[in-house]
Amino acid sequence: MKPAEVSTPSDREVLIERSFDAPVDLVWQAYTDPALMRRWLTAMPGWSMPVCEMTTDVGGKYRWRWRDNESGQEFGFTGEMLEVALHSKIVHTQIYDPGDGEFGSMGGEPSIITVTFNETNGITNVTTSIKYASKADRDAAISTGMTEGMEMSYTALDGVLAG
Repeated sequence: MKPAEVSTPSDREVLIERSFDAPVDLVWQAYTDPALMRRWLTAMPGWSMPVCEMTTDVGGKYRWRWRDNESGQEFGFTGEMLEVALHSKIVHTQIYDPGDGEFGSMGGEPSIITVTFNETNGITNVTTSIKYASKADRDAAISTGMTEGMEMSYTALDGVLAG
């Protein structure tokens, strides 16, 4: 599949669009099953995901942590599910936890993440909108190489879906 298309439709938002050669139910499962998420969300070489906990019901919480296997430093995200529509949409808050690493700051205010899933002829299009509390938070997140890391993960997801 083609790499993700990234845009900044407003001064507080990042929009990521990516297609996957798989039916929506499989892509949905990869986004909501912690065991599957660990297989594709750790696509950065030398990193692991020691914590991937989540409940995908409205009001459910999640906690994700990544570890640099060489230094042992970690960072992560926490949040709450605001809206869940099976095979269609997930909306959740996201709070960055810099952990013990030197990974910078992305502000302390929660972001709102909206992920939509739309299947056409066996291809699932996933659109992720990240709305930050401020332009400074958005710019800080982009400066981390976030979108490049996301594409590494999406490429790994292509492999998980093919298997």
